[in-house]
Amino acid sequence: MAPLFLIGFMAAGKTSVGRAIARATGRQFIDLDDEIAAAGTPVAELVARDEAEFRRREADALAKTIASAGNAVIATGGGAAAHGDNLARMRAAGLVVALAVDVAAAEARAAAEPEARRPLLASARELAARRAPVYRRAHAVVDTTGRTVAEVAEAVCAVERAWRRSPQPGVTMVALGERSYPISVGDRVDPAVLRAALGEPSRVAILTDTAVARHWLAPVVAIAGPGRTETIAIPPGEAQKSFASYERICNQLVAAGLDRGSVIIALGGGVVGDLAGFVAASLYRGVAVIQLPTTIVAMTDAAIGGKTAIDLPAGKNLVGAFWQPRLVGCALDTLVTLPGRERRAGFGELWKYALLDGAELWTEVVTCAGWAAGPDATPPPPELRTVIERAIAFKAAVVGRDERELTGHRALLNLGHTVGHAIESATGMLHGEAVGLGLIAACRVSAAVCGTRRDLEHEVVAALRASGLPGDLDPYLTDDVLARIWVDKKRIGSSVRFLLIREVGVCEPAEIAITELRTILRPVPAA
Repeated sequence: MAPLFLIGFMAAGKTSVGRAIARATGRQFIDLDDEIAAAGTPVAELVARDEAEFRRREADALAKTIASAGNAVIATGGGAAAHGDNLARMRAAGLVVALAVDVAAAEARAAAEPEARRPLLASARELAARRAPVYRRAHAVVDTTGRTVAEVAEAVCAVERAWRRSPQPGVTMVALGERSYPISVGDRVDPAVLRAALGEPSRVAILTDTAVARHWLAPVVAIAGPGRTETIAIPPGEAQKSFASYERICNQLVAAGLDRGSVIIALGGGVVGDLAGFVAASLYRGVAVIQLPTTIVAMTDAAIGGKTAIDLPAGKNLVGAFWQPRLVGCALDTLVTLPGRERRAGFGELWKYALLDGAELWTEVVTCAGWAAGPDATPPPPELRTVIERAIAFKAAVVGRDERELTGHRALLNLGHTVGHAIESATGMLHGEAVGLGLIAACRVSAAVCGTRRDLEHEVVAALRASGLPGDLDPYLTDDVLARIWVDKKRIGSSVRFLLIREVGVCEPAEIAITELRTILRPVPAA
């Protein structure tokens, strides 16, 4: 049994939670800071005197702990995961769970403790922003907000149980208690991972579209078991997310003998995933679903988090449900057969995640932009796997903290979507194309509302164009597009909850009057 590592910002509760888990499971508990202090110098004193020396001792202590840890529960210092190859070593050795805490709560907890224990408290907010992308690279992120130590400990244990059921230890986990599930990324669908998620279903149904089916249906049927598997291939396109398609598919599945013990597999892009997920959420009041996304947009966004929906004439995704999958399995080989336009559209979502996560991910997406704009049937560059994994980790962390958009954390994922969805529904653009234009709108609104540097809009336009995406927003700001903001799901009366970009890696929601939004985006020309 592998060790469990707890990482996270200071005062997140790593030591308290670690001890609680160790007591509950009968395992050894190790506090890495205590191991360092055992050499004779208190951690706070060592950090104040020579932080570089402290980090060297920390890395040595971690290496020794890993070598002899067994199945121990190990609490690390707030900066341990952010230095050297410590995080990679922990991930290779066992399960790494980050405990998430809001900075204000961390400051309050830390201030209540003896001053000597928190030598870096003065720079807490800067540290938190710098380390946040590192913490998101844990296998899972568990929120501590409003939870007792016992509740957090049980949440971590639930993630650990789900992680141990997966044959692939490198998966990212969406931390939702007993409904926690893995997201795997590989060149192809891993048979062992898919079979583990399927379990022993009475029947299996695979919903796909005709374009994906030509290339990728047969291998999935072979893993699922041909004798118990029903396949439904729909035409590609957003038009399939309708009540008519939904009813037709439900009738086919009932006729095929599916029951509550069956599993539905969504094999395709966002349309297939949304439609299959909504069918699964509602058929027999709930059937298990597995998402096997075949587009960048679906891998990094649509397949993760349990949002399922169909469209209405008034707008996208207005009828739906939250229904979490058992597994999200991303096979990068499927991107080779992705049409060029779909490939480029995926970068609309990747640029979104880069703006949310920070400069490092932005640079990594830049390195892959040429592939997006290149010829069809070109294998993706090796760097794309890292980019997709980083984007997945961001979304998984957010969903784990705010599954149903109740706390505001999940609102971050709507960056670029207010105007993007309006453009998408009015013009029929692909989702990622429209989100890219929505990011330009977000830069423009952010400059007007919170003083964000105006050249960020130019940088985003250049990035979009480098990946083959449209970069001219103004032609799309028609009366029809702006009117559709009034039916946005994030509308509150005459205002809308809009994501602002203060700088790359720092985004926050704000309530903005729709009339003000319209004025900023399309000002009335001077007389």
